[in-house]
Amino acid sequence: MGQHFGRIGAMANGRVPYDAKAAVENAEIVAEMAKLPWAGFGPGTDKVTPSRAKAEIWSEQAKFKEHNEKLVGESAKLLAAAKTNNLDNLKVAFGATANTCKACHDAFRKE
Repeated sequence: MGQHFGRIGAMANGRVPYDAKAAVENAEIVAEMAKLPWAGFGPGTDKVTPSRAKAEIWSEQAKFKEHNEKLVGESAKLLAAAKTNNLDNLKVAFGATANTCKACHDAFRKE
């Protein structure tokens, strides 16, 4: 997810030229991947392999689900913004989505 979100961020932050087609393609992947955390962090997955996830991801599943639902919503808005072919729209949606990612990472990911 980070790779695809990072490509959008590079455009939104002016590090690479804006490419409307690439923005949509990457936003589509981000929007789909945003729906998948339950597969990786469901009950019992804390015993499978070491990860950067804090124990709270399993002990506070309702809170994790709330964060995930926000991510799903913001990634859908990111995709909609990408489809407008307007860099300013993409920048706004990217910022909102990035803040949602950060909030979840702050709560559930180890440094």
